[in-house]
Amino acid sequence: MDLASVNEELAEIDGQIADIFRALQNGFQKLDKIKDANRRSRQLEELTDKMRDCKRLIKDFERVVKDEAGSVDPNTAKFLNERKQSLIKELNSYVALKKQHASENKRVDLFDAPSGEDAFGEENVLLASNMSNQQLMQHGDNLMDETDQALARSKQTVQETINVGTETAAALKAQTEQMSRVVNELDSIHFSMKKASKLVKEIGRQVATDRCIMGLLFLIVAGVIAVIIVKKLVGMHPSSSNHCAVWWRGSDASTLAH
Repeated sequence: MDLASVNEELAEIDGQIADIFRALQNGFQKLDKIKDANRRSRQLEELTDKMRDCKRLIKDFERVVKDEAGSVDPNTAKFLNERKQSLIKELNSYVALKKQHASENKRVDLFDAPSGEDAFGEENVLLASNMSNQQLMQHGDNLMDETDQALARSKQTVQETINVGTETAAALKAQTEQMSRVVNELDSIHFSMKKASKLVKEIGRQVATDRCIMGLLFLIVAGVIAVIIVKKLVGMHPSSSNHCAVWWRGSDASTLAH
């Protein structure tokens, strides 16, 4: 029976589980060929992670099967349960295989590892047994000198670190003070700009007032000049002013006669 015809999500989960099973099979085949204990441990960790993912997917598969239990016929429900059991059985076989390899790896660590630090320690013991007392003392002095040099280098590194930290703190303090001065200068500039803007407004008002005063003075001067010109014109032609007066009186008399 095709799972895709029952539920697409089930088919997708089943495909992911199948991919993990293939990866587990290939991983355990490679594990048989690995002789180094550290590499075997790393390979087992990777395979364990894949088995965890597989377990999670099987739980998802079981959840979807339960959700579909009420909407499928008995034969389909039986098929889904059998498929779930087969997945669990296959995963358990890989879990058992992993436990077997893990126990073998522990035996290798206990009995088959005369290399690395253990071998180095054994070699030092053999070398020490072949040395005379003078040679042992000289070797001990050399080790103490190397230890003192390492300590001196460590102290120097610590001191350099402290110096760098002190210089960094001083630089940060200087930068902080500089930023504070910049902020103060910006505040001063802002205050000066506000004061200058206020002063410009006052000067504008004064200029407008001065223009009004100048206009009034111009009108007054023009009026005075006009009066002077009129008086001069009247002084230059007095007869015309008399004729005007006679004509005015004559016009008044004719008006009264009528």
